[in-house]
Amino acid sequence: MTIDAASKKTLGGTDSAPRHHTALAGVRVVDLSQFEAGPSCTQTLAWLGAEVIKIEAPGRGEQGRGATSDAPGMDAHFFLILNSNKRSVTCNLKDPRGRDLLKRLIEKSDVLIENFAPGTIERLGFGYDEVSKINPRIIYAQIKGFAPEGPYADYLAFDAIAQAAGGSLSITGEEDGRPIKPGLNVADTGAGLHCSIGILAALHQRATTGLGQRVEISMQDAVINFGRIAYAAQANRGAAAPRTGNQSILAGTSPSEVYPCAPGGPNDYVYVYTTRAGNHHWERLLAVIGREDLLTDERFNTPKNRQTNYKQVDAIVAEWTRTREKRDVMKLFGEAGIPASATFDTMELSLDPTLRKRGTFVTVDHPQRGPVTIPGSMIKLSASHVPAKAAPLLGSDTDAVYGDLLDVSREELATLRAEKVI
Repeated sequence: MTIDAASKKTLGGTDSAPRHHTALAGVRVVDLSQFEAGPSCTQTLAWLGAEVIKIEAPGRGEQGRGATSDAPGMDAHFFLILNSNKRSVTCNLKDPRGRDLLKRLIEKSDVLIENFAPGTIERLGFGYDEVSKINPRIIYAQIKGFAPEGPYADYLAFDAIAQAAGGSLSITGEEDGRPIKPGLNVADTGAGLHCSIGILAALHQRATTGLGQRVEISMQDAVINFGRIAYAAQANRGAAAPRTGNQSILAGTSPSEVYPCAPGGPNDYVYVYTTRAGNHHWERLLAVIGREDLLTDERFNTPKNRQTNYKQVDAIVAEWTRTREKRDVMKLFGEAGIPASATFDTMELSLDPTLRKRGTFVTVDHPQRGPVTIPGSMIKLSASHVPAKAAPLLGSDTDAVYGDLLDVSREELATLRAEKVI
């Protein structure tokens, strides 16, 4: 892709590695997103080396900065975890001068992303048609709760709403219980990841066509995409996929459950799953727990029979696991070729030395909070490494971006700041 001279500047001198050494070198993103769905997308692009410029309201910033903060006056951990490796500028989009600054940034950028409530970006004058006139090469990405042509287009959505709309709640929970919201935010970050894929594809296509395009992501769609196996279960049943607790949603296998382990804490469990494609996992399990006497038991001699009698299977496995620690069970089963994992909690994961060494978790130095541990980039590239940087303080890059990129003078910056345009 063609990169102009201004794009090649290392703005503000804050980068810890040259941008031209990274996968998305030269890609500039105007980030108008908030909370999780949009920021998870732009964070992914930042981890890949894009320059992400977060546009925030003067004084208060993106709403996520104050969400569930444990320390008044400081940015919430919610914000820190979703906005590492970005830059922050302030811009009052209700002021014509603020809108002019945004237009000038759009002219010099490759991607614009927003996830405001339906209709907001259009009311601000930055809908797709307007932005594509400013910069025909721009990739214009939007994340909404629901499809814009559907009956719910104008409805607000957060993660749990989209999970309900996308079927996730309907297949989560015990068989005879109520629908349960999964603990992971698969709608928000799932939509963000889908959006980043769309942006990357559009950038690749632009290299051929020279033109940008619109990337449109629905959170409901993203959740549906994560539910493919549920639709296989529906096809098998001829009815809606059910809630099955920890059992496989596709009938035909057991064990498929969490089993209690010593010493009996809230997460002292191990999940064991055996294939429906044969008996080999089951036979290995019986050898490990010393129950080869069950090899010829007709209740358990086929995957289908084990699934039919899963409660008896669960009792047999649990009797053995509850006297052993979860990591020991995971090790014994894993080394024997049986799919199993301890149920790790968030603290155990964030302190895991292997995950730390891999960069799955990184510790960054935040100017207010000091050392903060956050999830790092989960995408590992052999020829592109982006060092972790803390989420920016509100407006910390305003002078550098507007001054170096847009050639706004110090005097004009001072005036704009005094008049609350920035």
